[in-house]
This record gives sequence, C-alpha cells and structure tokens, in this order.
Amino acid sequence: MKAKNSRLQGFYQLSPLDRLQAVGAFDGLNNDDLRALHGAGSLTIERADKMIENVVGTYSLPLGIATNFQINGKDTLIPMVVEEPSIVAGASFAAKLAREGGGFTTSSTESLMIGQIQLVHIADHAAASEIILRNKADLLAIANRQSTSLVALGGGAKDVEVHSFPASPMGPMLVVHLIVDCLDAMGANAINAMAEAVAPRLEALTGGRAYLRILSNLSDRRLATARCVIPARALDRSDLRGEAVIEGILWAYAFAAVDPYRATTHNKGILNGIDPVLLATGQDWRAIESGAHAYAARDGRCQPGHAGRGRDPGGDARPDRRAVPAPRSGARAGHPVRAGGLVRAAPDARGSRPARTAHGRMPGAGSERSGQLAAGERLAARGQPVAGGDRGTHRPGERRGRAALLRAARARL
Repeated sequence: MKAKNSRLQGFYQLSPLDRLQAVGAFDGLNNDDLRALHGAGSLTIERADKMIENVVGTYSLPLGIATNFQINGKDTLIPMVVEEPSIVAGASFAAKLAREGGGFTTSSTESLMIGQIQLVHIADHAAASEIILRNKADLLAIANRQSTSLVALGGGAKDVEVHSFPASPMGPMLVVHLIVDCLDAMGANAINAMAEAVAPRLEALTGGRAYLRILSNLSDRRLATARCVIPARALDRSDLRGEAVIEGILWAYAFAAVDPYRATTHNKGILNGIDPVLLATGQDWRAIESGAHAYAARDGRCQPGHAGRGRDPGGDARPDRRAVPAPRSGARAGHPVRAGGLVRAAPDARGSRPARTAHGRMPGAGSERSGQLAAGERLAARGQPVAGGDRGTHRPGERRGRAALLRAARARL
C-alpha cells in the first residue's frame, strides 16, 4: 500500500470540489462523507431543533483542510472550521516547516478528569478529611456503579482526594475530588452522575451539607503535548538567514514569558490552531478554552502555553509545545456526531482513532501558532503582526483587505 503524503502540492490552487476529492482519496471517505463535507444536508433544521433550544435556523462556517502535517511519523490532514482568513494557511505553512525537522511528536497522559463535591458546615476539617479517606473504597464503589460500561473498559473512578479551604466569601469548605479515568469519553455525564451519587454518603460521613457536585474543566491531569524541531535552513529567506528568524521567535517567546499582556495574546494564537479542530470534530471548545487559560495561569500569572526550549546543539529551533493543556477534555468526536453529518464525516471524527491519538492533532495544530511560527520570519524582520492577527506584518498605517490576506497566505504554501 502506498504511504500517505499530506504534502499536497498545489492543493490551495484547486477548486473546492477538487480539494474535496483529494481529501476523500487521502482519507478513504465514502460518497456520503463527501456530500456531508461539501454541505449537502449536513445539518437540517429538524436536526438542529433537537440539538439546542429555541431554534430558528442554522449558521454555517467554512471547513478547510490543513495540509503538510506529519504527526508521530504519520501523514495526516487536519480539518479546521474557522472564519478568519490565513489560519488554515498558517497551520499548513508551519507544518511544512516542522516537516523539515521530522514533523510533530505528540504524547498524552492518562485521561484523568476531576469531579468535585463541595461540603460546607463542617466544624473539624481534619477529622472529616480522615473519615472520607478511610472510606475511599466505599466511595469509589458508589461512584463506579454509575458507569459500569466505563469500568468494564478499564476506566472509572480511581481515587479520592480532599481539599480544605478554611476561608471563602461564604466561610470554610471541604472539596472532595473524584479522580476518574474517562478513557475515550469526554466524561462529563459520567463524572457528574458519580459526584451526585457520592454526595449523600459524604454528607452522612461528615455531617456537612453538599452543594455543588460537578466536573472541573481544569483537566490538568489529562494533557496532550506536541514537540517539533524547526531546522534553521527551513526558515531561510532571501533577505534573512534562518538563524536570525529563530532569534526573533525566541525573543517573542521571552516577551510572553515575562508579560501576561503578551502571554494572553500569545495563547490566543495557540488556540487559533486548536479551536478550529475542536469545532470540526464536534468538541466542547468552550470547556477546552476555559481549561487552557486556567492552566496557563496555574502559577498565579498568565504564562505562555508552551515551553520555549530555544536552540538544539545544531542551532535549530526546538519548540516544546505543551499546547496549553490541550486539556483533552474531549472525546474522539463530540455530541453533534449523533446529529450532524458534517462532524461525522470530518477526517479526525470518524471513529478510527482513539481519543488519546486524535487529541494529539490538537496540540499539533496549536503548536504551530505559538511563538508565531507561521509568521516567524516576518516578526523577526519587522516585529509587527498584521492588524487582526499574527498573519504577517504591516507598516504603520497600512491596511490589508481579506482578499489580500488570503493571497499573501496562499503564496507561502
């Protein structure tokens, strides 16, 4: 079998229909998938009316395909749903740069999520904590009865933690954490059911009252990481050596590392790459965004959502992208899969990849944005991005229309 090659030369020059045929050939899509991706019957008003409340219509966004990605030694195409020009082109260009250094290498932790149960009106936190932990096995058994299918697959509630907060605007509280291995599921329904089930037992053990029983979207134990090396030669341009471009990229990272105002915008750039993949595969992008921003500020100040490793001994750029935790609080494909053919047909959402594998695509897509890789040589040369994003540079007072931005982005592919 011929190896797949995501380096689709001239892909941007094809018509949308010809691009669709190329994607279908690459990823083995059937005719129903192709029709759905092309917009034929992807979301009817009848389906929409069953998804949310008070439906009056549907709203469409462009679906693009980022090319050139090589992740863990395999070529892949990345589906991206986004309204902003040049994000797909920027992702493709940066993947082309990373490809020169062997592509992206991704890894992920276990799929551990946290369910929280808030307990108040407890006089002795230390004694209550000891009682809770002494009854851990009982609490885990109660929790796991709520999702026997998850347990049968090797997941389920694995541990119990207790956190004491002596002061809050309302007074002291204990917060119990259920640590749940969600495997390929996002896990919200299962975790919430578990938290609801153990709350009465916690009240009985502690004499306190349980208020909130809900999952946390700060999924800092469910992380996906992407790494890549950008050879200096890949960044060479007619008027600037690659080493100088690397210098500019590293200074851009250093700016974000010390200044939360810059770090916030820097992390928005990372999510420019992640959010479109989440939308294309039907994920809860709001949950992942909230977790990403909280994770970036986990030490009390907003930090850039990746570690800047600088140069390797050969002088190449070595970005170590922990693409904000890409908190992986998502499934292989999200809830709209059950309603929308478009999501079901998207290359990364058709059920062929486990969630830990599929989620490697998210930090891969996000990591190319962090550090301004897609526009690195322009930042190094002038240091000023195009108004409205990090798509390139402009001189003071210069304005560029959407069509001009698209032409400039495509020219770099």
